[in-house]
Amino acid sequence: MLNTLKKQFTTRVAVTLLTSSMAAISGSAMAESLEKIHFLVPGGAGGGWDMTARGTGEVLAKSGLVDKVSYQNLSGGGGGKAIAHLIETAKRQPDTLMVNSTPIVVRSLSGIFPQSFRDLTPVAATIADYGAIVVSADSPFTDWKQVVVQYTKDPRSVKIAGGSARGSMDHLIIAAAFKGEGFDPRKVRYIAYDAGGKAMAALLSGETELLSTGLGEVLEMSKSGQVRVLAITAPERLAAAPEIPTLVEQGNDTVFANWRGFFAAPGASQAKIDAWNKALSGMYKTTEWAVVRDRNGWIDTYKNDKDFYSFLEQQEKQMGGLMRELGFLE
Repeated sequence: MLNTLKKQFTTRVAVTLLTSSMAAISGSAMAESLEKIHFLVPGGAGGGWDMTARGTGEVLAKSGLVDKVSYQNLSGGGGGKAIAHLIETAKRQPDTLMVNSTPIVVRSLSGIFPQSFRDLTPVAATIADYGAIVVSADSPFTDWKQVVVQYTKDPRSVKIAGGSARGSMDHLIIAAAFKGEGFDPRKVRYIAYDAGGKAMAALLSGETELLSTGLGEVLEMSKSGQVRVLAITAPERLAAAPEIPTLVEQGNDTVFANWRGFFAAPGASQAKIDAWNKALSGMYKTTEWAVVRDRNGWIDTYKNDKDFYSFLEQQEKQMGGLMRELGFLE
């Protein structure tokens, strides 16, 4: 009888300890769980920033890594309006991640807005998107070399749309491509639109002959035959788009990838930064992410907050050199 009571007591203690331990683990997990992310997009609908934020949010929600996602498009000032808003309202933005990319470095260097990535909290880099040179489906141009021939005859006749300001990413890509053919990149007739959707509309309406953009913004339209991609700035053809040629294979050495990543308001805690990185790094292991990534022709380039910050410092040097070479900085 005594032995039976001892066994029952021991079992109860063990169960109590196990329950307490599980409760502690559960409480810890709950403390680290990410309930919601509000994505701030510095441009209009249909652009690369918008697609990156919504694609990322879609995967995080579907895979259960985040309970709730929401989105806000705040365009203006080449992205500067959203940056200023995030800084000015920092205390009210504990769950906000702003998507951005190479232009945050480019526009800071060129003085389009006074802030830089140092005024924000870099959280993570997530993808890279190669540049794409695009024409409408009924365009007389069927390859890049035909554009070069036309440009040689009459440079002013070749108008190129882009979803960002002059001197920014879309402009730099097409300027570099023409420089690779031996032309003066400063004379390229680039027309800036507010986000990729409006630039695409300009192309499809015939306002411009070409569109300079990210491959992710046009890959689905290319596959459906709505537009034709003459070339991309990848070093070789991509598995997600094997039918699209590169500039390199057409004798032009221009190679460039536009990174995209996420920033939080200044003053974000390291614990919150770690929680965001846990969710974003976990995203890559999901089948949902593989679908979104391949649908857009993106390349995985995850960097956590510390690696991302170092990368941004390197980008300042590299992009500054490229901009000076292309004549956009003195």
